[in-house]
Amino acid sequence: MVKRRKGNQDYYYLYHDSKKGTRKQHEVYLGKVIPEDIEERKKEFALEIEREEWLPALEKIHKNYKKEQNKIPPSIQEKNLKAFSVKFTYNTQRIEGSTLTLKDTILLLEDGLTPSNRPSKDIKETEIHQKLFLEVIKQKEDLSLNVVKKWHKRLFAQTKPDIAGLLRDYDVGIGGSKFMPPSHTSVNLLVNGFFKWYNTNKNKLNPVELASLAHLKFVTIHPFGDGNGRTTRLMMNHVLNKFDYPLLDIDYNDRRSYYNALEKSQTRDDELPFLKWFMKRYLKTYKNYL
Repeated sequence: MVKRRKGNQDYYYLYHDSKKGTRKQHEVYLGKVIPEDIEERKKEFALEIEREEWLPALEKIHKNYKKEQNKIPPSIQEKNLKAFSVKFTYNTQRIEGSTLTLKDTILLLEDGLTPSNRPSKDIKETEIHQKLFLEVIKQKEDLSLNVVKKWHKRLFAQTKPDIAGLLRDYDVGIGGSKFMPPSHTSVNLLVNGFFKWYNTNKNKLNPVELASLAHLKFVTIHPFGDGNGRTTRLMMNHVLNKFDYPLLDIDYNDRRSYYNALEKSQTRDDELPFLKWFMKRYLKTYKNYL
């Protein structure tokens, strides 16, 4: 923020001098006094600067991805989706503590070979997750509380039936995180607010930003006793697919930077740290379309 004096009056501005590529200056006039919502305005100002870089790249990815997909025969698209489902299932399960290796997962899901000396819970959840993922991707019904509760119930009905598909009515913590999820007394209100936000913004925001924010906002509420990460990553890819954008697989090896970005956004009540992490990974993953 900068202050400029003209005559006997001070004037306040948000100012940023971008040094990426071609130098560009950004400025927003605030008024003669610093507004009470200055922190929120700073966040929106920073987000708009980032969007100037993201949006053209995301639209280019979308255009070139669709052009490529139109050339691929349906049977090959199905084969590619199943291959993605194996890796995505491995990574999303492993991030949440599954003991199955990538090789275990491939043998289980592609060849039907059950790995020895692995917990039955991990095996069942892996099989169920892949089946559910493939259904989620082909599902025409849009996100709603009932839809997401059905997904969660499918994921955990066989391994954790006491929490499957149920919003929590107790408090929880996140191991190793400084962030404390909201009290159980706020869960219903927050979840309803989330779906109101989603329905308001689903045709306004770029789909990649929508998917990223849906992930962040829902996992921050932490509405289920367990499985919030897996559920939100399904939501993320459901949104990307709905708008014909390529899917994203968050690699197990990136889990620390992933958790750090989530925690920064959650503890600072600022969406930008996670958005920047997400966009950087997405643009890197699909740089071949740029």
